[in-house]
Amino acid sequence: MRISRFSKIVSTFYRYGLDEFFAGHSRLGFVHKLFGWCPLRRDLSQPLPARVRMALESLGPIFVKFGQVLSTRRDLLPPDYANELARLQDRVPPFDGLLARQVIEQSLGKPVDALYLDFDNTPVASASVAQVHKAWLRGPDGGKGREVAVKVLRPGIQPVIEQDLALMATLAGWVEKFFIDGKRLKPREVVAEFDKYLHDELDMMHEAANASQLRRNFTGSDMLIVPEVFYDYTSRQVLTLEWMHGTPVGQVDRLREQGVDMAKLSRFGVEIFFTQVFRHGFFHADMHPGNIFVAEDGRYIALDFGIVGSLTESDKHYLAVNFLAFFNRDYHRVATAHIESGWVPKDTRAEELESAVRTVCEPIFEKPLSEISFGMVLLRLFETSRRFNVEIQPQLVLLQKTLLNIEGLGRQLDPNLDLWATAKPFLTKWMNEQIGWRGMLRTLKNEAPQWATTLPTLPRKLNEALSSANSDLLVQGYIQLMREQKRQNFLLMLIALLLLALLGKSLL
Repeated sequence: MRISRFSKIVSTFYRYGLDEFFAGHSRLGFVHKLFGWCPLRRDLSQPLPARVRMALESLGPIFVKFGQVLSTRRDLLPPDYANELARLQDRVPPFDGLLARQVIEQSLGKPVDALYLDFDNTPVASASVAQVHKAWLRGPDGGKGREVAVKVLRPGIQPVIEQDLALMATLAGWVEKFFIDGKRLKPREVVAEFDKYLHDELDMMHEAANASQLRRNFTGSDMLIVPEVFYDYTSRQVLTLEWMHGTPVGQVDRLREQGVDMAKLSRFGVEIFFTQVFRHGFFHADMHPGNIFVAEDGRYIALDFGIVGSLTESDKHYLAVNFLAFFNRDYHRVATAHIESGWVPKDTRAEELESAVRTVCEPIFEKPLSEISFGMVLLRLFETSRRFNVEIQPQLVLLQKTLLNIEGLGRQLDPNLDLWATAKPFLTKWMNEQIGWRGMLRTLKNEAPQWATTLPTLPRKLNEALSSANSDLLVQGYIQLMREQKRQNFLLMLIALLLLALLGKSLL
């Protein structure tokens, strides 16, 4: 099976003239010459980046999804290749509805008619990993209840994915071994990253948990609706969600006819993005127009939760610092923030990085703020990052992809959207909360349980240290414990004073 699949890859490689990658290569140049002698017909009329996209499309849905992921790695790819790969569409013919019923019954252990009052065998949407059917649950009285969307994993997809991933890993190893830029491009790490995303999408319980988390984060929101998950009708192969009624966000003319405030809607998109990133540290990372609807009341509806991103407190802090420093043109702070965060090697000279950032940003900032693209700033910086061996973290790549989607969507809805005017007050307020007295109080509150647990154990730890045979370790341990106890006592006293002050204020 793998041999036949590999043969398909080689023939596709030839048909689209991808042997041009080997032209002039010291060790693999013979491949280009060998393919040049082959008499079989092939189309070389398109530029090489376009032919790479066409080759991936012909190799099937898994390679298409890989190209989509690769298009987000603009820190690794030249812009013309990234732009072409971004055009890839994950569209495949649906599988038979009777097969979908079989998957549901095998996975949930009951007949479809016992699970759902009505189930439409014709899918409403189809992609490489799963397809969606419309159904109705039974109501309390046995009649028609909640309207739901049933997402069913494509039968037999697992072996196909494993086979293609194994071939991708082999090809990635060859790229790393034989090409000058192979190690910098980190092809094996990129494939491993894709492997993780794909396997996450294969587990519907993973997507269900993501949807539940996002729904909880936006409970009562006047900007975003997230469908409810029905866990009694959900498994690793089947996901049952609340059916959402709305208009696809890409149908701008129809939204205008419905009287939707487009300027408000575009601002909502920006605020939702920054709320997810900086308030929650958990964000929907696949917010392209196909996954977003608009409800009758003007709120966004989020769909498809297979890919999400999460950020640490450190990530959030340095992202906010970078955004604010960019738009204040404080390039030195941008450089030092990159070094402090570990996004560039510690031995990087701040002055050199500052100069490179200034070169990227100054031409952009000559435009009015309302015309500046956050996404373009990030893209240019990713291109610059190659010189400084920037280690782009997967969550930051997902963030950049999401920001580009949100920004493009916002400008499509409202060409006059001033992204910075919408984002700056949010970022400024968030930073003030992090470094002001509110941030200190929140930190004290979060750490208090740890201190309460640690303090009673100090005598036991001291006794263990005194029992140690090594006198040097004994002395060092004793000094360390005394320092720790003094620090804990001081912090507990500070907490008590703050709580007393707050209590006194509330009584007044």
